[in-house]
Order: sequence, then C-alpha cells, then structure tokens
Amino acid sequence: MPTVREIIERMPGSFDRDAARGLFAVIQFDIGGEGGGRWHATIRDGALSIDEGTSEAASLTISASAGDYVLIGTGALNEQLAFMTGRITARGDTALAMKLPRIFKRS
Repeated sequence: MPTVREIIERMPGSFDRDAARGLFAVIQFDIGGEGGGRWHATIRDGALSIDEGTSEAASLTISASAGDYVLIGTGALNEQLAFMTGRITARGDTALAMKLPRIFKRS
C-alpha cells in the first residue's frame, strides 16, 4: 500500500494538462493522522507544481485522514462516496472539487 506522500508525489503523472487549461487554483491537502501531512498543488494554465506545507492562497482545502486518503488515492474508496459520508471534506471552491476527477485521472 502506498503512503500519502507517495500518492501526492505521483499526482503529476495523473495530471491532465488539457483539462486544466485556463485554470488558476491552489489546492491545499490537509491529511491527518500517522503518515499524513500538508501539501499544496498549484495549477496555473495547464501547469502543475506541488509543494510541501500550507498555502495562504488556497482556493480549495481538502481534508481527510491518512488512511482514507490512501484508500481514495488507490481507488479502494470512491471519492464521491467519501465526500457524501464525510470521510473527506472540502472547504472553499467546491466547484473546483467537482472538477478534480477530470484534472487528475486515475490510471
């Protein structure tokens, strides 16, 4: 089973530049518990950068436990079901949250 860090580090490989064209957003990931941490992804017109730590400019903040984030990241837990049951939460631009499955394709 991969770690949260490994899933975050793999995000550029699943990033769809075309789906992110024209978009500027900062997505904060606050992952709690053992193996968790904080990272932020900056999307700027089809380009992606990921940095460890927090961003004051976050458009969207996604929070989950490390265990649930790994389950979502590996496809073992459906992200829509996780949102509906409160296992993952989103604050801020929820319209952006709905676009994430198109921007980050699961292999």
